[in-house]
Amino acid sequence: MFDDDVDALRQWRQTLMTVRHRGLLWLSGPADVVRARADALLEALSLTEVLWVGAPVSDAIQTPVEPLMMKKARTRLGTEQGAVVFDAFNGFDPDAFGALAGTVRAGGLLILLTPEHWGAAPDPDYARLADHPVEWPSLTSRYLTRLARLLGRDAGVARWAHGQPLIVPAGGRTTLAEPVAVEDIDCLSPDQARAVSAITRLRRRRPLVLTADRGRGKSAALGIGAARRLVQGDTRILITAPRLASVAPVFERLAALLPDGVLQAQRFVWQGREVCFVAPDQLVANLDHWGGDGSVLLVDEAAALPAALLHEALEHFPRVVFATTVHGYEGSGRGFALRFRARLDRHTPQWKAMTLASPVRWERDDSLEQSVTRLLALTVEPPAAGDAFDDVYHHRLDRDALALDEPRLEALFALLVQAHYRTTPADLRTLLDGPNIGIETLESAPIAGEGRLLAVAVTVDEGGFDERLAEQIARGERRPRGHLMAQSLALHAGVVEAATHRLRRIMRLAVVPECQRQGLGQRLVEKVIEGARSEGRALLGASFGAELGLMAFWQRCGLACVRLGLHPETSTGEYPVMTSRPLNGPGDALQRLLSAALREQLPALLALELSGLSPEVVAQTLLDQAVLAPASPERAQAQLERLALGQAPWVPSRQALAWRMHQRLQACRGETVPPELITLCGLLWQGRSMTWLARREGLAGQAQAMDWVRRQARALLEGQALSAGGGAEGAR
Repeated sequence: MFDDDVDALRQWRQTLMTVRHRGLLWLSGPADVVRARADALLEALSLTEVLWVGAPVSDAIQTPVEPLMMKKARTRLGTEQGAVVFDAFNGFDPDAFGALAGTVRAGGLLILLTPEHWGAAPDPDYARLADHPVEWPSLTSRYLTRLARLLGRDAGVARWAHGQPLIVPAGGRTTLAEPVAVEDIDCLSPDQARAVSAITRLRRRRPLVLTADRGRGKSAALGIGAARRLVQGDTRILITAPRLASVAPVFERLAALLPDGVLQAQRFVWQGREVCFVAPDQLVANLDHWGGDGSVLLVDEAAALPAALLHEALEHFPRVVFATTVHGYEGSGRGFALRFRARLDRHTPQWKAMTLASPVRWERDDSLEQSVTRLLALTVEPPAAGDAFDDVYHHRLDRDALALDEPRLEALFALLVQAHYRTTPADLRTLLDGPNIGIETLESAPIAGEGRLLAVAVTVDEGGFDERLAEQIARGERRPRGHLMAQSLALHAGVVEAATHRLRRIMRLAVVPECQRQGLGQRLVEKVIEGARSEGRALLGASFGAELGLMAFWQRCGLACVRLGLHPETSTGEYPVMTSRPLNGPGDALQRLLSAALREQLPALLALELSGLSPEVVAQTLLDQAVLAPASPERAQAQLERLALGQAPWVPSRQALAWRMHQRLQACRGETVPPELITLCGLLWQGRSMTWLARREGLAGQAQAMDWVRRQARALLEGQALSAGGGAEGAR
């Protein structure tokens, strides 16, 4: 039987090579049997340059293979293999699976090894989430069961189960598709040629954004474009990416097109001109030196880099290309495009978008790509809201049912992908299998038997630890997974009670784009609050990047800031902020403790660790803080009058001005904070200098800055809004 199986697989692989496609072979059964079968097939099918990913390769494997730990999968992006053996007996990482599928060359195979009845027992990787035994709700994996079901139904997958006959895909194309004419002899597709043309014709302040799925020749296009720009006269082109390995195709194309050039470590030199790879941290440290007139920057895998870095690049480099993968295994290109688009529209409104759709490393309709796309839900588009709706219904979804409802699951996941900067294939697994996860939606009334998804909230239940474990968390000795907010507030806010109370945190919240700004997000939050309150949760919480619009939204939902993170998030460059809202009596008491802890920490934080935080975020944070009255309000009032109406100096007047400014700020909840109050936040709460104030307000020097301060003090005394006449014009 084995010889017959080999003959059938050889014929299938020959077809794949003929049409320049790749295939997925699924082997399931006992570990030792399946691994031995994979080893024998590698030799029988003459597969070379093989990666064996996952479990350590045993001595019983005779075929030469390169072992790779699953967590190292991203290091292989940009490389090619004849075959990848994905050994899932010790766990399945969706991100690694997706990333490595893209490295299989045309005619090659991705061989997936799994246990029998995959998903019917806890997966070792996910079982480690059960730090707190009551969290693990089930002995089965909804996600792996779904994968097994989809694999079993996929006509493009070859599969062999222990004790069962081999099934090989039948039908499909058997001859190579008619080639598409490409005018550019260096390019492999019209898409790639158009991208290269756009790179060579970059204009000032008109950045190019390239998006593409894997295998579309995006990085190669950067290399071809860079080579032509060197020929045109550019003396230096910088390229950055998460890792040097990510841009290997760029340097390969440079070497091929300019053969008399020299590749030296991280740069390519040709006739005194160069293309240099610069690590992201080095780029940030040298923006002023490398940027400026005439500079060119290429950014590959942009979705995997901090948004703050991309913003800085936009400011410092007049000619820049941002390239990213649509379905990234390091970050979502779709989410990147949405978040970054507003910045581009604001600062470089003539920017250009381009998509590379045609594959170049394999032919269109590739079998492996189609299978991986279905398994990881990569290309589903977010749901449309449809026509106007009147009736909106709230649902708390059952994850067992959701795992079986593929259209609903895909629509829900697509909405989450679109709404968030970084969503990876692994997030779908968390959605289905993560401990203590809840999913709530708003949907329109069914029309012709079908309702439409309008908004989704993904929640996680945290805390509820006994006092002993809570104290260990507050001491930094334990850090239970899946309890981000409870452990962070206990450890960093110093409120141990945050770990003993039961909290519900909204992890993700998304509204269909056409339905945004209609109150649906706030309406869904209220529904989540109702459910959490009925189940005895003490607090509802949310953690997100400190962006003004987000902070204002959560404040409208009744959540107040209880913690500011000390370091910007890698993905967005924004400082993390935690907000919460009490849901019952114990929650009220806990909220008071958290607010008091932040109030005590805030002055020192803003003067020291968070001195670089934007004053806009500081002002938004202070909206949630109770005003601390001075020891003698009468004396403070008198000193404020001396500052405003006389020539009293700055230092003895600072606290009185901060007190009255904070009172005025409290009246701004739900409104736009006046820019003068924002400037005062930087000056009074972060220790910013008068020189900083003068520069921010366009004033000539410290004397004018002090006059500006006195005008704001007078406006506060008079109870006026700080706006007209408060800036540079009023100083002249």
